[in-house]
Amino acid sequence: MALILHAGKTNKNSFKALIAAEFNGVQIEYAPNFEMGVSNKTPEFLKMNPIGKIPVLETPDGPIFESNAIARYVARLKADNSLYGSSLIDYGHIEQWIDFASLEIDANLVSWFRPRMGRAPYLPPVEEAAIAALKRALDALNTYLACNTYLVGHSVTLADIIMTCNLLFGFTQLMTKSFTSEFPHVERYFWTLVNQPKFQKIVGEVKQIESLPPIQSAKKPSQPKESAKSKPKVEPKKEAKKEVAKPKAEAGEEEEEAPKPKPKNPLDLLPPSKMILDDWKRLYSNTKTNFREVAIKGFWEMYDPEGYSLWFCNYKYNDENTVSFVTLNKVGGFLQRMDLARKYAFGKMLVIGSEPPFKVKGLWLFRGQEVPQFVIDECYDMELYEWTKVDISDEAQKERVNQMIEDAEPFEGEALLDAKCFK
Repeated sequence: MALILHAGKTNKNSFKALIAAEFNGVQIEYAPNFEMGVSNKTPEFLKMNPIGKIPVLETPDGPIFESNAIARYVARLKADNSLYGSSLIDYGHIEQWIDFASLEIDANLVSWFRPRMGRAPYLPPVEEAAIAALKRALDALNTYLACNTYLVGHSVTLADIIMTCNLLFGFTQLMTKSFTSEFPHVERYFWTLVNQPKFQKIVGEVKQIESLPPIQSAKKPSQPKESAKSKPKVEPKKEAKKEVAKPKAEAGEEEEEAPKPKPKNPLDLLPPSKMILDDWKRLYSNTKTNFREVAIKGFWEMYDPEGYSLWFCNYKYNDENTVSFVTLNKVGGFLQRMDLARKYAFGKMLVIGSEPPFKVKGLWLFRGQEVPQFVIDECYDMELYEWTKVDISDEAQKERVNQMIEDAEPFEGEALLDAKCFK
């Protein structure tokens, strides 16, 4: 009996087994005339998987469900392949990355995706938590891939196949270029793999999504009719009963139906400033030549010392910065976690030195006269730096601001390893 895969032909979970089959020289055929929502509800299918989910693989020894289990089975069908590595520790590391791909990447992508598609109630805090957890996972993966081509060893393993299929879902459904550009090593890894012939044969041409899908509400069809017809007659009596018996329950129900708007950020309540932060960011980005005369001069013309403040930061543990790419990834992660302040801040982070230990120093422009409290509360990196408010009446400090904005080299007598901008 041939191996028969019951699944849709565009399902990324079925791709895992099919790509593994390409690497392992195994033949898998799709079940003929499979129709999602119909074929997987039949008694015959439910005998193979009682909860009716796809994919399911029919084998001579019986059916297998769950996509990772199917992919593992296919990978082990022939012993003389490298999909499971060449040692026991390789096997452990492959299983480690399979779990990571499922629990840290795929699970958070699904938590982000389902409410946007109307398959679950859309709650902004839930989406924010899913995105934050996903970014944390991608940051860790990005750091690892900075010095590794594949997840385990020097060739494709099952870990790479499953990771790439899960990332495929993200790149094509949710993660725009502006989102993934924060993780350049993940981008390089993903595009390298999906363009390998054995991957490309299964997944075809891959195009990254250009914009985030709009939110589609989860609908409850019976609700509008009830509210339109029955509420005018019974609402007065119900209201009276609730006021006496369950005032708290009624308040809770009202909040679910019409949630109150989120409180404004305290920085939005400050008096208007003559400095328009986006104008400065635009000037900075568009100035390609004569930077000191155009951008720096423009900054001081725009700067409003009453509405904004400038801060120097210095990493407290520079003696630990002994590996260049680790230091650079550390700074990149900090800037990524500062995303919550993008509306209120501009920053420059410099990694200084031609040999370790490398020094990390920064300049930040914040709305208001203090480092914003919500940033201190939400971004744990803040406590890793010493923060000093810039005295713009001091010409030496003012010149240091200029040098940091323009990436002057040498900076304070040392070479620049890198300069990153938050805008």
